[in-house]
Amino acid sequence: MPFLGRFEQFGRVGSTNDIVRGWLADGVPEVCLANADEQVAGRGRSGRTWQAPAGSSVLLSLGFRPTWLAPERTWRLAAVAAIAMAGAAEEVAVLQPGTIRLKWPNDLVIEDGGPADPRAGTLRKLGGVLGETDGLGTSAPRAVVGIGLNADWPAAAFPPDLAAGMTSLAEVSGGRPIDRAALIDGFVDRLRPLVEALRRGSFAAESWTALQVTTGRAIRLETADGPRVVEAIGVDADSGALLVADGAAHRDRRAVLSGEVVHVRLVDAGSSPAATATGRV
Repeated sequence: MPFLGRFEQFGRVGSTNDIVRGWLADGVPEVCLANADEQVAGRGRSGRTWQAPAGSSVLLSLGFRPTWLAPERTWRLAAVAAIAMAGAAEEVAVLQPGTIRLKWPNDLVIEDGGPADPRAGTLRKLGGVLGETDGLGTSAPRAVVGIGLNADWPAAAFPPDLAAGMTSLAEVSGGRPIDRAALIDGFVDRLRPLVEALRRGSFAAESWTALQVTTGRAIRLETADGPRVVEAIGVDADSGALLVADGAAHRDRRAVLSGEVVHVRLVDAGSSPAATATGRV
């Protein structure tokens, strides 16, 4: 049985998430995938926009009918998609495994410098993942996972207001041309076993946890109640929450769900507030 029930490549569209949502509403079977060269109404988390020059990025959305997944674990679809995209991007750009990390809750990032480099701690956003759902808890749940990844986008063309906090595969690979078709093929190849494992009740928790760049670091957590500096001590593979500690000797520990958070920023030396910008990258 083929993994993809439907796959279409588009030129210029409004939003691939909207296309896939329409497919699911029309009865298209999972897993369906729409990819576009350009989006004019792309969106990120919390209603932010997502824009990129035509042909510069991978802009795709996946559609699922997760009757086989508990509603409170639907977030794992976005998690395994992020794992698969990180691995595929590293292969296509010829990067060392582990170069691309995940910044909770939804960013794919690359960290500047090594341990002795003064730039260490600066995160540059490479891409983002957006999950949207309908009908969870009913007999006909639907989930859409959108991914935007900066591929052949030269730094000289980055939006000036976001350039300090973003990057692309072409940039981090030293100008190597990025084959977007090969990237999508590699992504699907990696995604299939991860989704099949989810269907069997198994989540790639170790991989997802190991890729988290915030673990063990001080972060500025911005919520509706205002900003707060805490230590990120891990992630919860059951709920998808970020685990943080604060108070005297970090004794006060709690789980933070993505819906509670506006921004997560590293506060390590050398970190850039722009690195979490989710506007047009």
